[in-house]
Amino acid sequence: MTSKSCLRDRKKAATRTALSDAAVSLARAVGVDAVTADAIAAEAGVSTRTFHNYFSSKEEAILYRFETEATVWMHLLRARPADEPIWDSLERLSVDLVTDPARRLDETVAVMALVEDSPALMARKVEMRGRVTRILGEAIAERTGTDIDTDLYPNLLQMAAGAACKAAIELWLRDTSTAADPGELVSQAFRQIRAGLPQPNPATPQS
Repeated sequence: MTSKSCLRDRKKAATRTALSDAAVSLARAVGVDAVTADAIAAEAGVSTRTFHNYFSSKEEAILYRFETEATVWMHLLRARPADEPIWDSLERLSVDLVTDPARRLDETVAVMALVEDSPALMARKVEMRGRVTRILGEAIAERTGTDIDTDLYPNLLQMAAGAACKAAIELWLRDTSTAADPGELVSQAFRQIRAGLPQPNPATPQS
């Protein structure tokens, strides 16, 4: 690929991201139903025609970040050392995700809530979930020598890892004054799952 082609691809990616960010920002400010393609385009500083060149709807634009992040996560997993235990790889990636200074966890959760409150977004999310699940599951299956279509393990593992992150983030957001930061809570969640989620002793702090 020539440098000119690479530059063109980067510009396209930047425009797509800018449109998605504008769609999310507007949806949070005025509600999903009030957002229009014209408003998203204006917010991103491009024409409405440009918006439609990249997205078929405002729902697709809002959900774009979830699918792209799944692809990034897949590449990061494949870049982990081949001999690293899969649970270690997933925990490391999850901790890095929630401690990334370029991300604001409250914004991520706010977008998730936005999606759950919108029937239109939920319908599109169901369509997208199959693609995202496939992307993540195939990466785990590749690392574990399993088959996503016939083996329970890669499917169960990705759901467990996702649940660990979601539970840790929601607990942290509920009380950000907690002594544990998001990364430590994610690590705690992984340790408990790996231990088989034994019933805690009320007299013993969980870790």
